[in-house]
Amino acid sequence: MTQKTPRHVLDSLAQDIALVLKSMGGSAHQTMIVDCVAAMKRQRGEPVVPSDLRQKIVEVFEHYRDLFFRPFGEGSQRWALADAAA
Repeated sequence: MTQKTPRHVLDSLAQDIALVLKSMGGSAHQTMIVDCVAAMKRQRGEPVVPSDLRQKIVEVFEHYRDLFFRPFGEGSQRWALADAAA
C-alpha cells in the first residue's frame, strides 16, 4: 500500500520543480529534474533518498497538471511548465 504524500510536501516540491524548470528554459527530462531538485535539497541540508524523491516528484507532476505538462505526450519523460506557471 502506498502512502500519500502530505499536501505541504507536494506544494514545496512543486515550487522546487518550477524553479528547476524555469532555470532550464521551461522544460527538461524527468531524470534531470529529479537530480536538480535533489541537489537543491542537499544544499539546504535536507535529507534526500533518490528513489523516494523520484516517486514524490512524479506525484507532484500528476497532482499539479495545471502547472506541469508533458510537451511530447503522455508516454514522454519530458516535463514543462504550463504557460500560467512560467
